[in-house]
Amino acid sequence: MAADISRRNILKIAGAAAGAGGIGTVVGAAGPASAAGTFAHPGMLHTRADLDRMAAKVKAGAAPYRAGFARLTANPHAGAGWKANPQPTVYRGSGSPENYRTLYNDIHAAYQNALRWHITGDTAHADTARDVLNAWSAKLTRLDGSADRFLAAGLYGYQFANAAELMRGYQGFELARFQKMQREVFCAVSEDFLIRHNGAYITNYWANWDLTAMACVLATGILCDDRATVDRAVNYFKHGEGMGSIKNAIPVVHSDGLAEWVEAGRDQGHALLGVGLMGTFCEMAWNQGIDLYGYDDSRFLKGAEYVAKWSLGGEVPFTPYSRRKGAPGVWSGTETVTKAADADPAMVRPIWAMIANHYTKRRGRPAPYVTRIAAKAAPEGGGGDYGPNSGGYDQLGFGTLCFTRDRTSAPAPSSSPSASATASSSSAAPSSARPQGGRGDLAATGSGDLVGVAAASGVAALAGGLLLLRRRGRAGGEGS
Repeated sequence: MAADISRRNILKIAGAAAGAGGIGTVVGAAGPASAAGTFAHPGMLHTRADLDRMAAKVKAGAAPYRAGFARLTANPHAGAGWKANPQPTVYRGSGSPENYRTLYNDIHAAYQNALRWHITGDTAHADTARDVLNAWSAKLTRLDGSADRFLAAGLYGYQFANAAELMRGYQGFELARFQKMQREVFCAVSEDFLIRHNGAYITNYWANWDLTAMACVLATGILCDDRATVDRAVNYFKHGEGMGSIKNAIPVVHSDGLAEWVEAGRDQGHALLGVGLMGTFCEMAWNQGIDLYGYDDSRFLKGAEYVAKWSLGGEVPFTPYSRRKGAPGVWSGTETVTKAADADPAMVRPIWAMIANHYTKRRGRPAPYVTRIAAKAAPEGGGGDYGPNSGGYDQLGFGTLCFTRDRTSAPAPSSSPSASATASSSSAAPSSARPQGGRGDLAATGSGDLVGVAAASGVAALAGGLLLLRRRGRAGGEGS
């Protein structure tokens, strides 16, 4: 068979056409949450071992860390003394007095200064990061605007949590107050989106909307040591009804080993955003002992390889699909996509180093297209290096500095590797080939190797013609 289409998506052909069957679906009944479960801290995008590696490599002047660190120090957001401009309400979207740029600039300043402190030990950067975080947690109470407020909650929620995680335990950082803001201002909005999707048809919102919300929920759970919240995010990744769950975001596995990224039929920028967000989600989960990189026979790797090849200018297979748009009782429409959108090989986003290093260095797996595009993007910068608009701040970035690693000598984990790090002993780094948290219920990695990406091409015809995916863009035709 030329393509493997998940049975779940096949069953949704009729469901998507039938209407709003997925609206109001609960985020998911997670498995038993362990209230006493321990968390590794720091344990989102960066562990103690990661931070120690960066510091040692930069001090030694090792390549490519030196070039990656130069990108960090050249960024104006990384300068000590950055002054926060907190607001009580942040607006994003049409019809509102938008001020969200203030928020994302301050978040990136906090993150970059926190990273710089961990690498250099200069407490001026730590003080700057702390002061930005404290200023916002003392003032921000609400996100508002159009449906874009859900994007603000997801994107800036996961980013803010990562900055705060790096400052955990630093003198004067108001962690409890920040955790309260994180839960009430960011996570509550993201969880509401995953449950209700703004009242729209389940196919209306594109994959990256779910992925931003999922990243925020997962990051909040880690920051707040809340196992139930982490479980909800992970369960949605595996089984969620919206377009961001893995088998909806990557609905078709082709015979050449590539797996179709659903937003490749939309445009390159949003497909790259989705890959970056799913990689971020997988990395944060990995650092808490949950292997989603390897979930469903490394489905994410196959999807990332697809987007990398396409973004480099290569031809990729594509399976046509249709999706229903709108909201019940408001308006309804259908969009059909028949081919991958045009891709510009010059488009660069700082998303690839993390993915390439996980698969090729931690796992010893081939990832030829991801490796090529990561090399092309190196050294990766961060917020402020990719233009002044919000899209240039969608990733925290600096992957060349943060995620370059030596190849592990340990074997790849089996379907249930052990993990023993605890909150109190997270500085003792386990093998980099193993998820690093204290969780024991690790996802099955799968044993199938990636089929050679230069192998036979071709797209299997789907029975009945178009694959009707259950996906969501934005009610009222909004699409971001």
